[in-house]
Amino acid sequence: MKDQTSYRMELTGVFGFPVDENPTVVMIEAAFRALDLPWRYLNLRVPPADLPAAVKGLRAMGFRGINLTIPHKRDVIPYLDEVADNARIMGAVNTVCIEQGRLIGANTDGKGFLRALNDDAQVNPDGRKFMILGAGGAARAITVELALAGAASIVIVNRDEGRGRELVDLLVEHTGARAAYQPWNDDLAIPEDTNVLVNATSIGLYPQDEEMPRLNYATIKPGLVVCDVIPNPPRTRFLEAAAARGAVTLDGLGMLVYQGAIAFKLWTGREAPVAVMKQALAAEFAAQ
Repeated sequence: MKDQTSYRMELTGVFGFPVDENPTVVMIEAAFRALDLPWRYLNLRVPPADLPAAVKGLRAMGFRGINLTIPHKRDVIPYLDEVADNARIMGAVNTVCIEQGRLIGANTDGKGFLRALNDDAQVNPDGRKFMILGAGGAARAITVELALAGAASIVIVNRDEGRGRELVDLLVEHTGARAAYQPWNDDLAIPEDTNVLVNATSIGLYPQDEEMPRLNYATIKPGLVVCDVIPNPPRTRFLEAAAARGAVTLDGLGMLVYQGAIAFKLWTGREAPVAVMKQALAAEFAAQ
């Protein structure tokens, strides 16, 4: 007897506003195809006022999971049944799993960065000294995970002193990390004892890919690990300038793929085909 055919797909996606340019769909759908899974990933435009109804609709339509991007990462939390400890510290959720009608929030951004740092740059954050450019959502996710992973010290560099000190206070209060704030000026010097420098801002993101963080590039020394969270283009001008000074560089494509791979496993229970996901995104960005 012929097996019954099912035309139903398991649904995942992302809530955002705007959301049209979000490339996550490219790598997640490539992963579904590679594992022959009857799943789909949808870019869903959700204005802030409609977020409560959209979250309620996840249960009604049987979604398996959802990502959150700007401006929903914080605002979604009151509508969830459970939030992971790291996401609660960050005050931001970027991934929700729906299990038997319960909405469980997590944050995979910082974990994606840690995996890229460990797997691609061969750097264990334990005992290392970090300098982070920026104090926004990416910086918050990355620094919380670095603190929980045993970073020796974290220096937050930000032009807005209030936001910079707010992140420092969060790290000290909730993780016990050794953290400090440093003002950002155009002649910012990288201390010689810094092990890892991270651009956690959007400076250099396509289509403004000619821009780069302003700092004293002569203070980037050989052997310093320099990371960028920008995935498009993967090879930013910031990383090129750092490499020219002898630094070891890590692009943002790995962080984007790994955070997606973590979400993929949370939703499906399957290990994500990371190589397929990286290839799909690299091809997409190269075509722009």
